[in-house]
Amino acid sequence: MKSDLRSVRERDPAAQSLIEVAICYSGVHAVWGHRLSHRLWQKNYKLLARVLSGLTRFLTGVEIHPAAVLGERVFMDHASGIVIGETVQIGDDVTLYQGVTLGGTSLNRVKRHPTIGNRVTIGAGAKILGPITIGDDSRIGANSVVVKSVPPNSVVVGVPGQVIARSRPHLAKDPPDLESAFMPDLLGSSLQTLLLRVDQLETLVEGHTRQRDVRPSPAGVWSGEDFSI
Repeated sequence: MKSDLRSVRERDPAAQSLIEVAICYSGVHAVWGHRLSHRLWQKNYKLLARVLSGLTRFLTGVEIHPAAVLGERVFMDHASGIVIGETVQIGDDVTLYQGVTLGGTSLNRVKRHPTIGNRVTIGAGAKILGPITIGDDSRIGANSVVVKSVPPNSVVVGVPGQVIARSRPHLAKDPPDLESAFMPDLLGSSLQTLLLRVDQLETLVEGHTRQRDVRPSPAGVWSGEDFSI
């Protein structure tokens, strides 16, 4: 429990003290409640485990199936709306933000939920679906939908999620990667590439280059005579 509290202090600058974390953080309460219900599940008190997990959901807004396996120092920041399915496996030092779903894609009684590696950060509203694996030290962007396995040290953005290799590997000794503001814009980059390619082709055909705006102005508003998506 002390390890859980210290991990929150390290990853949330808003946390003022260990006592505040223990009393006020619903994500910590959800993890503690799950550990108790998971132990009951392992001892075959399955109905009691489900009742306890339902009570934990009512109190914290976090739904974790008692059979799910959570590693050490899992931190659920803001916590509300997180759903973790039955066959989920989560490694150590994982950070999940509000609205994350670790869901299944099968009705069969098999491994049908994701496996999350160590030191993974999953952004708000992200959905990770199916029996896939998210490699260690990866970061899942907010609202991404991930349906394929992700290699270690990757960044995933978009719907469906696209894997991007980091230019600088994230090492195990580094603090959690929380810089969501630096996620790449895959759609914007693709559109820019297509527009530049069109300019090149028009130059070859017409013999001159047309002026075309491919990025927004400093005011953040797209402009141009024939710009459209």
